[in-house]
Amino acid sequence: MSSFSSSDILYVLQVLPCVSGVVFPATFTFVNQCGYTVWPGLLSSAGSPQVSTTGFALNPGESIPVSAPASWSGRMWGRTVCSQDSASGRFTCLTGDCGSGTVECGGGGGAPPAPPAKGPLDGYNLPMLVAPQGGIGGGNCTTTGCVADLNGSCPSELKVVSAVSSSSVGGGCVACRSACEAFREAKYCCSGEYGTPDTCKPSAYSELFKSACPRAYSYAYDDGTSTFTCASADYIITFCPAPSTR
Repeated sequence: MSSFSSSDILYVLQVLPCVSGVVFPATFTFVNQCGYTVWPGLLSSAGSPQVSTTGFALNPGESIPVSAPASWSGRMWGRTVCSQDSASGRFTCLTGDCGSGTVECGGGGGAPPAPPAKGPLDGYNLPMLVAPQGGIGGGNCTTTGCVADLNGSCPSELKVVSAVSSSSVGGGCVACRSACEAFREAKYCCSGEYGTPDTCKPSAYSELFKSACPRAYSYAYDDGTSTFTCASADYIITFCPAPSTR
C-alpha cells in the first residue's frame, strides 16, 4: 500500500505511495500500463479529510486523476484478480482486497500482499512507480517504486497462486507474501524481542526483495534507503511501468 499526504509527502515505494501531512491540495494520477485491469484502493487516515473515491476500476491504458484536499493523508494500493459474485453481488479481489464487498473500499484497508508505496514490506502483487511532479523546496523529490516482476522470482513458500486465467493477471503466482505474513514469526515481523532496529535485521527474504527493488521498503527498519520526502508536488502512480522508466 502507499501512504500519501497532500503537501509534504513521505513516500516509500510501491504497491502503494505513503503520504503524510499535506499542506496544499495534491493530485494523484493513476496510470495503468498493465495488460489487465487494476482496481486502486484508497484509505484516508483517521481524522483526515476524505478524497472523492475510495476505490475504482482502472482499465489497461487508462489514466484517472484523484484530487486530495489540503491536510489529507492516507494510503493507496492496487488490487488485482477482482470479480463480482453473480449470486450475491459481492465484489472481491484475490490481492489487495479491502473487505468492503464493493469496488469502493469505504474505509477498509488492503489485505496483504498489497504493497503500499512502501514496497514489499507488506508483500508484493504488481510493479508500481511513484513519480512526483513539480515538487519545490527541500526534500528529495525522487521517483521511487519497484518495476521488477517479483511474482516471477517469488520463493515457493511465499507465493499466492491463482487458478484463474482470463483477461486478469492470469493463472500461476499473482502475488508474493512477505516473510512476516507467511510465517508470522517475530524475527521476520520485527516484533517482540526483535522489535528494535538493533535486533531486527534483514532476512534472506527481505534481501531478495531489496536486490530486485533497491528503493522499496523490504522490512520494518528499512528507512535509510527507502524513505523520501517531497514538498508541494503532484504524483503520477503507474502500475506496470516500463523498465526504462526506473
